[in-house]
Amino acid sequence: MLLHIVARGRIGRSPEAELVDRYMKRIAWPTRVSELPDRGGREPDRPPAQGRRILLDEKGEVLASMALAERIGRWRDDGVREARFLIGAADGFSDAERGEADLLLSFGRATWPHLLARAMLAEQLFRATSILANHPYHREG
Repeated sequence: MLLHIVARGRIGRSPEAELVDRYMKRIAWPTRVSELPDRGGREPDRPPAQGRRILLDEKGEVLASMALAERIGRWRDDGVREARFLIGAADGFSDAERGEADLLLSFGRATWPHLLARAMLAEQLFRATSILANHPYHREG
């Protein structure tokens, strides 16, 4: 299953970009990162019918790392071909976009800078795949 991050804004050369790269390279699954301009631009082709769209949204579910790994694992086992994680612009997503999502995911009620949210997402995807592989990276409790 492809783990695909689609984010608004350019990350450029920054400490956050280094973190994203570090974690994405450590993921054993296929990965992709796409950037869109802050305004305009279109999401890459919609994920296939057996794909999932996950929006990072302050109104979303707060999932523990184990719960996120279990969700991703279920999708993988059900034959989902792509899990697409979208990070919106400063104003977030519209109600219509939220309504089309398969999951709204939140990293808590605090406001996070978009570049840091991207790095946090990359780390959580690495952690989830590590959990699913029974790798000792994740330590529960």
